[in-house]
Amino acid sequence: MLKTTLLALLVTAAATLATPAQAAEDGAPIMGTPIAPKATGHVLANGVNYYCAIYGEGEPLLLLHGGLGLTEMFGPNLATLAEGREVIGVDLHGHGRTQLGDRPIDLTDIGDDLAVVLDTLGYEQVDVVGYSFGGGAAFRLAVQHPDKLRRLVIASAGFAQDGFFPEMLPMQAAVGAGMAEMMKETPMYQSYAAVAPDVSEFPKLLDAMGALMRQPFNWAEDVKTLTMPVMLVYGDSDMFRPEHIVAFYQLLGGGLRDAGWMREHMSQNRLAILPDLTHYEVFASPRFAPTVLPFLNGESGAKSWAEQVEGE
Repeated sequence: MLKTTLLALLVTAAATLATPAQAAEDGAPIMGTPIAPKATGHVLANGVNYYCAIYGEGEPLLLLHGGLGLTEMFGPNLATLAEGREVIGVDLHGHGRTQLGDRPIDLTDIGDDLAVVLDTLGYEQVDVVGYSFGGGAAFRLAVQHPDKLRRLVIASAGFAQDGFFPEMLPMQAAVGAGMAEMMKETPMYQSYAAVAPDVSEFPKLLDAMGALMRQPFNWAEDVKTLTMPVMLVYGDSDMFRPEHIVAFYQLLGGGLRDAGWMREHMSQNRLAILPDLTHYEVFASPRFAPTVLPFLNGESGAKSWAEQVEGE
């Protein structure tokens, strides 16, 4: 398998990161992220010892990275979010500084784990932004522990396996330990190797992620249970079919009718499709943070036609 094909099939591509990660002391900025955490540590949740890092000051925001990544993969967007928020970055099960261990990687389990992490850290309620694998974890947290969330942003993640373009499925199913050696020159491996507690677990991580991606899922009924405001964010050239993206928004109650010239029928939920972006770079785009922050802050820059005419 060509390395270019390998990069295309992974849950997230770190090729957009600023530079390959280099060995860094715990808590030091890596991969071009222009900010260091103000506090770091580990929280044990259901047998997994999650690494957590806290950045900035303000309303709490849980930030969840993509597969084979870590919190720092958000690059400058992490610093932008932390300008007005207290960002809680968690290295997800088996990723970054969080050891894999023997438990399978499962998004439902991670959703429960994250609730324990938030309780242990003393957060009663948070906003959540999750990308790709982290978007799935954020979704399960919202479904299983809705009281923990105020607002939710899901970026480049789907609610069912058939949301992917069909050609992605066999490539995802092929992910496994056999790819470990050819990945050693990629930013994904290098960022992992810079901080992982046991670098030898990387092949095992690939096996665990491959097993996860081979599991069929359809969470359409769970989507309908969400009552907090939700924003969906995708690139216009994402790995998810446009039909699936629209169906996700409609399951949330958006896109079902005209909003009205006074915006009287606006859904509380939002859909953003960012132009000229793929799945593998939307999280690092300079447009990402400015897109999600107004929603997270409960703001809208839009005025109705009547307000514009009246000059309000």
